[in-house]
Amino acid sequence: MSAHTIIDNAPIGSIIAWSDGTPRPPTRFKKKLAAWQTNNSRGCLIRKQGGRGIGNVSLSACFTLHEADYGAGGVIAVRVHRTFSLESKLNFAIIERPVLGSVRVFDRAGDAAELVYLAANEPDAEEWLTRHGYPHAVLAEVTADEVGADIIEGRTAA
Repeated sequence: MSAHTIIDNAPIGSIIAWSDGTPRPPTRFKKKLAAWQTNNSRGCLIRKQGGRGIGNVSLSACFTLHEADYGAGGVIAVRVHRTFSLESKLNFAIIERPVLGSVRVFDRAGDAAELVYLAANEPDAEEWLTRHGYPHAVLAEVTADEVGADIIEGRTAA
C-alpha cells in the first residue's frame, strides 16, 4: 500500500507497518540491522494531517506513527514518533485496526489532535484520564464504519 492508502483508509489507532522491501540482515550485523530497522518497522497511527501551506512553502498531507517508548521504572524518557508524507517511497500495510467500541483519547480537539491512549471502553478511558494530565482531552469511540471499511470495499486489511 502507498502512503495515500493509509491517509484515506486507516483509522486512527491502527497498527501500521512500513517497509522498503529489502531483506532483514542477520542479527549478528548490528549496524546493518539498525539501519534496516529505520525503514522496516511498525507503529500505531496517532495523527493524520492534510496538506497545508506556511508562507510560500506547501507541505503535503502526512501521518504520524508512535513507534516506541523508552524509559525505566514506569517513567517514559523518550517517545519515538515517525511522520511520513504522501511522497514516501516506503510500502505500508494496515496490520490491525482498533476494535469496535474501543475509545480513543485525543490530547485536544481539532485537526492538530493526537491520539494519546486507546482504551477498551469509555470507563477505561475516563479512568486513564484521571491518572494523566490532559485537561483538553477529547474522547471518540471507534465506529463500525471505520472498522468495517475493508469488508465493505471487498478487500482485507493486510
